[in-house]
Amino acid sequence: MQYDDNSIMQKDPLIDKILISSHEISNRISQLGTEISSDYGNSVPIIVNILKGAYMFTADLSRAITVHHEIDFMAISSYHGGTESTGVVKIEKDLKSNITGRDVLIVEDIIDTGRTLDHLLELFKTRNPRSIKICTLLDKSCRRVVEVPVDYRGFEIPDEFVIGYGLDYDEKYRNLPFIGVMKP
Repeated sequence: MQYDDNSIMQKDPLIDKILISSHEISNRISQLGTEISSDYGNSVPIIVNILKGAYMFTADLSRAITVHHEIDFMAISSYHGGTESTGVVKIEKDLKSNITGRDVLIVEDIIDTGRTLDHLLELFKTRNPRSIKICTLLDKSCRRVVEVPVDYRGFEIPDEFVIGYGLDYDEKYRNLPFIGVMKP
């Protein structure tokens, strides 16, 4: 699907700029799908979509992955409605799948401080998967407090509050086809 990112942006006075266009996102997801497919060629991984922000990314990434895979969903929160992480990780929805002995690919929208993902990795390790890898659309490594291993990275971004392509501000802006920066 083709989008007119600039036209969409101009309709909303709270969007400062487009950081990553819908075209750039599409191209990078295609590349990630090829890489992930190659790495999991002899496996049927379970993709764990971290709700809500990663839903668009996971859907497009799933279509770009050419090996059989399963998808499950988990909801974790550390923002609770604001623009800064609270540092308190809350599991709102756990997996339905048993990941024991499975190859797990966690799909995140953005990695910021690393606290949420570190918490999730520790939880998953207690469930004895065969392997755990991490794929994130956006990596804001300049804000990292806890180092986490990122196996697949869409884009490295600066320390700005971003919205769009699944990422929200107060549950709005998820539907934007691009990654935008909100006006301060």
